[in-house]
Amino acid sequence: MSSKPNSEDTIRIGFICVQNAGRSQMSTAFAEHERERRGLDHVEVLTGGTDPADSIHEEVLEVMSEAGIDLSHRQPREITVDELRSCAYVATMGCSTLDVGDVGEDVDVRDWALDDPDSKDFDRVREIRDEIESRVGALFDEIETAE
Repeated sequence: MSSKPNSEDTIRIGFICVQNAGRSQMSTAFAEHERERRGLDHVEVLTGGTDPADSIHEEVLEVMSEAGIDLSHRQPREITVDELRSCAYVATMGCSTLDVGDVGEDVDVRDWALDDPDSKDFDRVREIRDEIESRVGALFDEIETAE
């Protein structure tokens, strides 16, 4: 962003991938947890996909449940370019068809380049989950430092 937000400004974070059925859903859940844990009510979390799946991957539901997070009530959804333009930060998962030029230069877009958990064994999906949790924590550290 061109200027640092103050604590009263809404900061939107977007997590996107193609299907919105794995990595971006895990990222969103961890971001919601971090927002609550840190008391950052002014942070809004968005998620979506460029070609959403019908449901969240079973492997993802299982490993997130192991971490105490229930994603069974969530549904993949499409995200719009306008929604992404409203974000201060957008994290793509390594599969996005997002053209960074479409969202504008004021959005801090990062490609996390994570493996797709779909059809992976549970140990690999746990590794992906743990990497996502770490990256989300680091992003929230940045947000708090920028305030």
